[in-house]
Amino acid sequence: MNGLIDKLKRELEIRNFSRKTVKSYVYSVEKFLEFSENKRLGLNENSVKDYIQILLKKQNPSTVSANLSAIEFFFFNVLKQKINIPHPKRNKTIPVILTSEEIKRLIDFTNNIKHKLIIKILYGCGLRVSEIINLKKEDINFNEGLIKIRLAKGRKDRFVKIPDSVFNELKNYYELVKEDILFPSSRGGKLTTATIRKIIKNSSKKVGIKKDIHPHSLRHSFATHLLEAGTDLRIIQKLLGHSDIKTTQIYLQVSNQSIKNIKSPLDNI
Repeated sequence: MNGLIDKLKRELEIRNFSRKTVKSYVYSVEKFLEFSENKRLGLNENSVKDYIQILLKKQNPSTVSANLSAIEFFFFNVLKQKINIPHPKRNKTIPVILTSEEIKRLIDFTNNIKHKLIIKILYGCGLRVSEIINLKKEDINFNEGLIKIRLAKGRKDRFVKIPDSVFNELKNYYELVKEDILFPSSRGGKLTTATIRKIIKNSSKKVGIKKDIHPHSLRHSFATHLLEAGTDLRIIQKLLGHSDIKTTQIYLQVSNQSIKNIKSPLDNI
C-alpha cells in the first residue's frame, strides 16, 4: 500500500497541487485502500461503489464527492484505470448569512484589538480563513490600498482592497507587529483555523447571535451584501477568487433583497 501512496503523492506533487490538497487526497485514498484490504476486495469499480455506499451512510454528500474525486484521480493516474461512478447528488443548502447589524455588533463587542481586526478583514475583504492566517506584512500595500492574497485556493494570486474604514487601524496595528506574519499567534508562528473559529464563536455568543456561524460565514456575508448593494456578480467573483462564475451564483439564491421587495397580493386586499 505504501508504494501506491508514494506514487499518488508524486502524481499530485508534479502537478503542483497544494499541500492541503495532497494531504486530503492521500488521506481519502488511504482510507479506501484500508477498506479494500480489510474486506479483501480488489481495486476495481465495484470496490469503490461499495466504499462510497458505506460513506454515504456516515458523511454528507459533498464530503463523499470529494473522497470520490481523490479515488478517481488515484485510479486514473496511478492504477491507469478509468472508473465511471456518478457523484452523489449534493444537498442544496443555503449558507448562513449575518445581517449588517449583526456584523456591527460582532465587531463592536470584540475587545481584543487583533481579534477585532481579524473579523473586520475577514468580512471587509471576503477572505477565507486560510488566507487571513497566511497573510504577511509584505502583502499589505498601503500606497495602493491593496492586500495581496498569495496562492489562494486554486493556486492563484489575487488582490483585494483595504476597506477605507479600517485603513488607519490596520496601519497602526501593522507598525506594532514585529513578526513577518501579520496576525501571529501569541506562542509564535501562525494562528490556527481552530483559533479563528473560536474567536468568531466567542464574539457571536457574547452578542447573542443564535445563528451557527463560523469564519466562512463572514465571507458569505461579504458577497451577499455586495450583491444586494448592486455590485456586478463578475466583480464579486474576482474579489472572492472563484474560478467558475457558477460558484459565485449561489449568492443569487442567498440574497433576500429581491424577495423583500416583492409586494404580496394580500397587501392589495
